[in-house]
Amino acid sequence: MDLSPILSEATVASAGETGSWRNYRPLVSSELCSKCGNCIVYCPEGVISEGVDSVEIDYRFCKGCGVCREVCRQKAIEMVLE
Repeated sequence: MDLSPILSEATVASAGETGSWRNYRPLVSSELCSKCGNCIVYCPEGVISEGVDSVEIDYRFCKGCGVCREVCRQKAIEMVLE
């Protein structure tokens, strides 16, 4: 089954820079992160990438929506107050 018409890939920083209005930001625990890629796939802004020890988040464009935390299988992402 081809899901390409249904699924779309996020365009990196499609909504522009976040600025100072974000209330929470995701914090990744490198000890818990297995680099499964779920957060990368589901990030609506496309600002998560694979890093050396864990995933990396470009906070300039992260909106703090928490989708990454919800899809993290290892519970390696915590939303922290800015």
